[in-house]
Amino acid sequence: MMLKPMLPTLIFEAPTGPNWVYEIKYDGFRALLHWEKDRIQLISRNGNLLNEQFPEIINHCEELSDVMKPFLPLVFDGELCILDSPYKASFEKIQLRGRLKSEAKIAQASVDTSAHYLVFDLLTLGGQNRMTAKFLNRKKDLYKLFEQTKLSRIIEPKSEQLIQLVTYDQEFEAIWKNATEYNAEGIIAKKIDSTWDQGKRTTNWYKIKNWQIGAFFILGYDKKNAFFHVGVVRNNQIYEIGLFSHGLSPDERQALLGVIQSNAMDETSGFIKVEPGICVELFYLELYKDQLRQPSFSKFRFDVDWHDCTWEKLVRNAPLLPEDIEITHPDKPLWKEKSITKLDYIHYLVEISPYMLPFLKDRLLTVIRYPHGMYGERFYQKNCPEYAPDYIKTSMSEGIDYIVCNDLKTLTWLGNQLSFEFHIPFQTIYSKGPSEIVFDLDPPSREAFPLAKKAATILKEVFDGLKLNSFVKTSGNKGLQIYIPLPENRFTYDDTRQFTEFIANYLTTMEPDLFTTERLKKNRGNRLYVDYVQHAEGKTIVAPYSVRGNDGAFVATPLYWEEITDDLSIEDFPLETIIERINEKGCPFAHYFDAKDKQPFEPVLEFLRQS
Repeated sequence: MMLKPMLPTLIFEAPTGPNWVYEIKYDGFRALLHWEKDRIQLISRNGNLLNEQFPEIINHCEELSDVMKPFLPLVFDGELCILDSPYKASFEKIQLRGRLKSEAKIAQASVDTSAHYLVFDLLTLGGQNRMTAKFLNRKKDLYKLFEQTKLSRIIEPKSEQLIQLVTYDQEFEAIWKNATEYNAEGIIAKKIDSTWDQGKRTTNWYKIKNWQIGAFFILGYDKKNAFFHVGVVRNNQIYEIGLFSHGLSPDERQALLGVIQSNAMDETSGFIKVEPGICVELFYLELYKDQLRQPSFSKFRFDVDWHDCTWEKLVRNAPLLPEDIEITHPDKPLWKEKSITKLDYIHYLVEISPYMLPFLKDRLLTVIRYPHGMYGERFYQKNCPEYAPDYIKTSMSEGIDYIVCNDLKTLTWLGNQLSFEFHIPFQTIYSKGPSEIVFDLDPPSREAFPLAKKAATILKEVFDGLKLNSFVKTSGNKGLQIYIPLPENRFTYDDTRQFTEFIANYLTTMEPDLFTTERLKKNRGNRLYVDYVQHAEGKTIVAPYSVRGNDGAFVATPLYWEEITDDLSIEDFPLETIIERINEKGCPFAHYFDAKDKQPFEPVLEFLRQS
């Protein structure tokens, strides 16, 4: 028999008292996991089998078959998510994942952007129906099961444990703070003595969404579906940003429709168009592809002029920025040929932070500051300035008090300082040697980029032959950079120098007309410089996902090896495209840190020592 999920009722204010507990609401696909000894089924809210769409979950279950065997058959209730943080799942990523049809693309996505199955209820355990048990008892059984089987009892986006436990909180204010700070979808309030009622929209579970609020002007009314179209001012143009119908009382709907009809500038059989002027306040969940997601009417705004309903205000008020961060001059333009403001850049840093921060963590940071964007002078900054706030962590090295960027707050502050480039050494502040090897493939110009692609292709074949795990990214300027992650505190720079010099000499011997290790630019001609000397203690490389200070706002972008083709260009990766690229393709460096301890570098080094 197919179970239909129990559904929460939407309210705007959470119930309180000793009979209620609260869980984070994750934005994903609701799914029941039916787990039997000889069959595992992941079934959607609508009864569709999701096994082929999310093979990583099924494979993970099969890997756990021995440890779970004593507790089968069981049924979990949970949410399929692609996590951005312990509190937020990405609506866009799970939607893109759900639309994949190709088996090959699904297989690739299951590796690059693995989904997690977040369990929040237990319906069957060892074949025994638990749906009639009280919620708190079901939850206690769930906690105990996760403890006995050593499944993950915390939500962790980077964890290879794909089945994780959603815990509850007894204090509403505490969980609501996390929900708003991390821009979660909202929370679910659950009555502790409630049973699990199949297929019902119940008042024993309430969902309270983390609504955002904005002001908009009406653009028209669609007679066919009864939706009101709204817009904002964006780049001095009227921009349609969404449509709403929910939230209006019958009287409010009639009043709004009457005003639209009396102010109509154009009317057809299906649509009434009005000039901007009627302003409303709407609730909405988030901006998804520059459109309002789930907008709902809040109230009329007779006090607002339509010119003040702007895109900039909407983005500035979005709950992306950490608390206590003041953005100065948010509308300042940064690039001459691009409409990228300071606020746009900071929002890029916030959105890219889950992918960029792991590479900045515990590293001595050198930044290049552009106080006036591309319109003025730049300068390097190593020492932490005296005016830096107290939360900025630093580390002293050779008389320099470096900033260490371990968190979003620091990254945002650096963005407000207009730090465009983030350069990091090859080891952390705790490392006794290199944390990775990086080959910087530097052609004489951007037009000579094909040289970098050729060198990278040759090196990939060499590294594959040596069974070394390698990763590649653009420099964001004119070349490519190849990374070989290493286990911490295992090798010295003398060790890695043997390897980098050997590889560089191999390249230049193989293609002397194309590649060179010549340090002096005047002696290189039109050859690509293979910089192995740069890989040394104290030297730095631009961090993955750092924006470069060039006219194109190009980004040092991690690539998949199969993207190294004749068509690949540095110009393919400007700042404006990177977030959408990750949402669609995932991050090519997603498993970079997992590869460190698996890297078989010792046998390669032994071979070099003996030769």
